[in-house]
Amino acid sequence: MNEQVMAIVELLQRDHRYHLEAYQFVREGLAYAQKVMKMPASADADSENPKDHHLTGQQLCQAIKEYALEQYGFMAKTVLNSWGIHTTGDFGEIVYNLIRIREMRKSKTDKREDFDDQFDFDEAFQPRFELSTDAS
Repeated sequence: MNEQVMAIVELLQRDHRYHLEAYQFVREGLAYAQKVMKMPASADADSENPKDHHLTGQQLCQAIKEYALEQYGFMAKTVLNSWGIHTTGDFGEIVYNLIRIREMRKSKTDKREDFDDQFDFDEAFQPRFELSTDAS
């Protein structure tokens, strides 16, 4: 097994809160932010101005929310909950676990708390129905 696979296996053995799918989903959410939402890509740790190329915890939470809605629609909350994700703070725990195994990076100003209380899951993933007044 390569080092990356071993690191994630060890992580899953140490921290049972989140399923493998949760980690994959957060990484996909980052890619979604960069490619679809055109949010900045992460800079190298040695970059002169990492702020120009770095997503904040708040931005990543918003991107993950949009990605979850796009992928799972009204089932997004149910799917995320089944993987152990119940709040935006869980996104932060997952990100910081990935940082510990060097699968993600952080800037000097990033804090785990940046992910806390970014949105309420019940509100964010609640089905929205719009009534049209057009009689077409």
